[in-house]
Amino acid sequence: MVVTGLGAVSSLGTGARAFTEAIREGRSGVSPIRSFDATGFPHTFAGEVHDFEPGRILRRLRTGQWGRSSLFAASAARLAVTDAGVDPGLLSAARAGSAMGTTLGESTVVEALTGQWVREGMKQLDPALVRQAPASRIAVAVNAELALTGEAHTVATACSASNYTLGYAYDMVRTGEADFMIGGGADSVNRWEHAGFYRLGALAESVCRPFDTRRSGILTAEGGVALFLEPLESAVARGARIYAEMLGYGVNCDAKHPVAPDPTSIAECIRAAHHNAGVRPEDVDYICAHGTGTPTNDATEVSAVREVFGDRLPPISSIKSMIGHTMGAASGFGALICCMALYDGFLPPTANVTEIDPALGPGVDCVPGRGRPASPRIAQNHGFAFGGNNAITILGRAA
Repeated sequence: MVVTGLGAVSSLGTGARAFTEAIREGRSGVSPIRSFDATGFPHTFAGEVHDFEPGRILRRLRTGQWGRSSLFAASAARLAVTDAGVDPGLLSAARAGSAMGTTLGESTVVEALTGQWVREGMKQLDPALVRQAPASRIAVAVNAELALTGEAHTVATACSASNYTLGYAYDMVRTGEADFMIGGGADSVNRWEHAGFYRLGALAESVCRPFDTRRSGILTAEGGVALFLEPLESAVARGARIYAEMLGYGVNCDAKHPVAPDPTSIAECIRAAHHNAGVRPEDVDYICAHGTGTPTNDATEVSAVREVFGDRLPPISSIKSMIGHTMGAASGFGALICCMALYDGFLPPTANVTEIDPALGPGVDCVPGRGRPASPRIAQNHGFAFGGNNAITILGRAA
């Protein structure tokens, strides 16, 4: 199973290549919040997508009929299919579908409807906004934009959702239920999410510093990401560029605590992913961490990795240091950068690191600052979520 198309709409740019170049340079996509009035919040930075113009990307959808998250997803999917070079007629005639992950669904639509309800009462809700509200429309938007006739499946396992969708897409194609699948995710910055993470004490003031001694939390962020999956035989037959092979995945849910991650469960998920992908710990050359930048997450994640890998840890970095936490799209962006790292030959960096926390133990190489030239063969991509929803994908360099 191979990845032949990549699409990204992010705070660092539109398109997989623009996104990758910014990540390699260690650039920041974080800026003062514009999408809502942040007056009164002590912390007012986020990874927003500014000047998003979906009409310049999309060909079928009427943008006024869809919420922001759906437009992110559809735009990323259109970019991925274009990048894959697959004939649109072939795609719409094939057994092709989409699986898209999210945390908050159409959050900006729900927020607007809530405001109407409070101000004017339930009977005054805008019917057009009500139609946009279901989270299921995120995957539906992808199928509608690409004229896909297969499944349109939205997965709401929060911050691990995109890895869940990639596993689902992998299974659909591997078992022959689909000829092609698109996996990824989308979410939008909004006031209630920002307020929630602030009240949890998990929000950084202006800089996300995973693995750093001074790390203090996440920055909320948004965007859409999509990966186009197809069988190797199909890709070779049509002469497609192959970014990476998807080797397998692992998922589990410990449900031990609403928000606290569990290192034992994460370690079990890593082992499951290795088993299903047919790899050993010593085969893994790079880990794209969940890496939120909270003191608890980074310590727990490194502890779980150490439980599986011992003291010989592969390089482990976090792109959230540059784009913030894109929620349901987060592990999708991680998968995309793993594909590009395998294809181009580099290790993605962790920005904003001045001192790696010694409490994390010896041997933590978080690739600080800028990307590093390398030749990784196998990359491990992490996605963890509240409620103990863990999902890990394993990607390999194309032969």
